[in-house]
Amino acid sequence: MTPDPLALEITDRGEHALARLVAMRSQDPPTTGGRVLSYVYDSGLTELDELATRAARLAHGVNGLDPTVFPSVARIHGGIVDRVRAILGGGVTGAGGEGRSGDVYGNVTSGGTESCMLACLAAREVAGRQPGSGGTIVAPVTVHAAFRKAAHLLGLRFVGVEVDPGTGRVTAAELLAAVDADTVLVVCSAPSYPHGVIDPVAEVAAGLEADHDPRIGLHVDACLGGLVLPFWPGSGAAGPGDTGPDPTEPNPIPQWDLRVARVTSISADLHKYGFAPKGTSVLLSRGRERHRAAWFATVDWPGYPVVNPTLAGSKPLEPAAAAWAVLEALGDDGQRELVARTARATDRLVDGLSEVEGLRVLERDPGPLLAVVADETAGEARGVHPHLWADACARRGIAVQAQPAYRQERGTLSSSSHLTITPVTERLVEEILRVAREAADEVRGRPDPVPPQAFADVLDALASGALSPADLLALPEDEVHALVGGVLAAGTDGVDGGDAGSGSMAPLLAAIERLPADVGARLVRAYLAAVMEG
Repeated sequence: MTPDPLALEITDRGEHALARLVAMRSQDPPTTGGRVLSYVYDSGLTELDELATRAARLAHGVNGLDPTVFPSVARIHGGIVDRVRAILGGGVTGAGGEGRSGDVYGNVTSGGTESCMLACLAAREVAGRQPGSGGTIVAPVTVHAAFRKAAHLLGLRFVGVEVDPGTGRVTAAELLAAVDADTVLVVCSAPSYPHGVIDPVAEVAAGLEADHDPRIGLHVDACLGGLVLPFWPGSGAAGPGDTGPDPTEPNPIPQWDLRVARVTSISADLHKYGFAPKGTSVLLSRGRERHRAAWFATVDWPGYPVVNPTLAGSKPLEPAAAAWAVLEALGDDGQRELVARTARATDRLVDGLSEVEGLRVLERDPGPLLAVVADETAGEARGVHPHLWADACARRGIAVQAQPAYRQERGTLSSSSHLTITPVTERLVEEILRVAREAADEVRGRPDPVPPQAFADVLDALASGALSPADLLALPEDEVHALVGGVLAAGTDGVDGGDAGSGSMAPLLAAIERLPADVGARLVRAYLAAVMEG
């Protein structure tokens, strides 16, 4: 048979494209091996990664839009929902893979942001609110930014409740005090991303049950914790099949999942501690009404009937198929062992980082998240700024995530650096601690980072009154682009020995900490857009 000339041409060009892709990826930090302590969740098992790749390939080309055409979509999604529901205290269904059990129903989404957004949409619909009618989402200020995004897109208003500036904790009384006739949803985190704190879910639930409209939803954002906290060793967390925490444990986790009857929805990401590829998450909802309130359906056009349980229409089955296969392969025992490795690594890092002069690990609940701040008792000459420390760690091949200080009326949350611990981290604990000590030694006693000069000029103009925040927000996008483009071009030489292109984030974060939040958001949006535009 004569070869198809187009196939030959595509093969040749494709090989060149793959070679370029290899070159591009070589500039990225590794997504496996444990040297990136945020964004990626590495089981440390190449066999699990290979299984996920094989499962995704088997599902290649399947359109998840219509399970009546592709029955595997319903079976795979139903299996995922069954598994996560059992882990999160929502019961277990029998054969059939219908994706429901009792009064808890679920959908598979593309990630945590979509799960959270759909929970907010359902809350708006159950409350009978129209976009822009004043409905509010009440949550601690430490809740994931996805809920601010949801409010922005859904015509709701985000009401952030301030937290203790020293611990990042909110009380149930503080959250409940913000609930009023406009509230459609209250959100708690399990845990909060910045500091690893679990919000008081059961206490908030009790207050809502006693004193507020039953239509007000209570969502638990367990996107990060949903598949790790139930297996955390020695914490008293309620694992699959258990009825609740053991009160004899020294540091039990209070109930936070669907065992709390007033919880109306919960989100959990499989591409985090489910160790599946990006991006798969699950939203579980209590009751058919809330479950279906976020669905979109129409027959009001000349084409096929459109029914979308999530935000996407057409969507790939590959991520869900990979997640399903990983969940099936791990089972409870595999999940528990991977979490045990994570817990051991976390304990060792907490102990080791606590001994680094100039740094302090913030108080946290059981779980795999750490936040490191400057030790205020070290004195100026021996102090270590966490953002300078993060940049110094990055130069040594260990990536931790810098978090800017957060201003609130009851006191500012300190500048910090975040570490997400995964099973593979256990292999690198000593290397990470060595880097942590060397990085601290490098930057100890240095002055706090300052903004890039272009942003410093803006800050001076704001301080002098020559510019107002409204003036900056009114600037044409091209002028904002020129401003941040100048920062990218000039780098941050002289500040921490780095430049913008080398991953030095301390100067940019110093600017964010000093700018009004809405101005800072516009500038960082333009900054990232400029990076993407090249």
